[in-house]
Amino acid sequence: MTIGHHLKEFHGLPVFDFPDEKARVELPAADAVAWRISAPTYGESGDEQWVPRFERFLRTVDASRVRALVVGCWEEAYETSSAGVLTALIGGNNRLSALEAVFVGDMTFEDCEISWIVQSDVTPLLAAYPRLRRLGVRGGTDLAFPSVRHTGLEALTVETGGLPAEVVRGIVGSDLPALQDLELWLGTDEYGGDSTPEDLAPVLDGSSFPALRRLALRNSVIQDAVAAAVAGAPVVARLDRLDLSMGVLTDEGATALLDGQPLTHLSHLDLSHHYLSDAVRLRVLAALEPHGVTVELGDAEKPEEDDDEVFRYVAVAE
Repeated sequence: MTIGHHLKEFHGLPVFDFPDEKARVELPAADAVAWRISAPTYGESGDEQWVPRFERFLRTVDASRVRALVVGCWEEAYETSSAGVLTALIGGNNRLSALEAVFVGDMTFEDCEISWIVQSDVTPLLAAYPRLRRLGVRGGTDLAFPSVRHTGLEALTVETGGLPAEVVRGIVGSDLPALQDLELWLGTDEYGGDSTPEDLAPVLDGSSFPALRRLALRNSVIQDAVAAAVAGAPVVARLDRLDLSMGVLTDEGATALLDGQPLTHLSHLDLSHHYLSDAVRLRVLAALEPHGVTVELGDAEKPEEDDDEVFRYVAVAE
């Protein structure tokens, strides 16, 4: 599986691509859409680059009413970091006074593979926008997230093919008292995902994020170990939704989850993209669906076999 589509909706708003200079397009109201600003990753001489396009955007729309921004491609994103993009966004904070949501790196595999996107330290955005409620980031290369405090952030999503342990520790060590929704794509060590369940301790033991209601630890090559850690994690008792999808979950991890603390208080459990046997899959459904829990499973993935080796894969890696 790869990422084949740009965001269609963000922060409850339809995504609208800010048009090229020469396009004659009627623009929506500034607060009616999430504005996607994108430049060619593989551009040619004379193409409008991301920062000039963003500056033209600020001159064109009523920036004081903009609620959500989606950063698409920037030029040569496979070797040029997002630092210049973030500097421009931060410089516009006085004009973007109503901004509530930002997504950085909305690229498909054709734009730039997820593990090729070069990011940077995204936490200065939080300092620049104290009213920000939602932050999303795609791409783990050179991503930094030192521990920060932000009193308004309600949702944080970090999508990677490999999330470094240092970044995980920075996120879960942050002081985010309003955070209700945390989604981390942990990925595989082949693309820098070297975290362990121990790195997640502050969120699993409930000492971080007192408002948390949805926890998504997705796309992990160590999904069995993550599931086993979640099975006894105090934070689960206050969750409404739990998501362990997109990873290498086998019978071992699912059994540990079922044998742990009760999950019947959840409204939703997502284990899709799994490697479960039919017997364990049916056991999951029998344990939870009679209690009103919506369980997403779908069909099991089929491991690949080569001689005596068995290979299982996360949903999104490269």
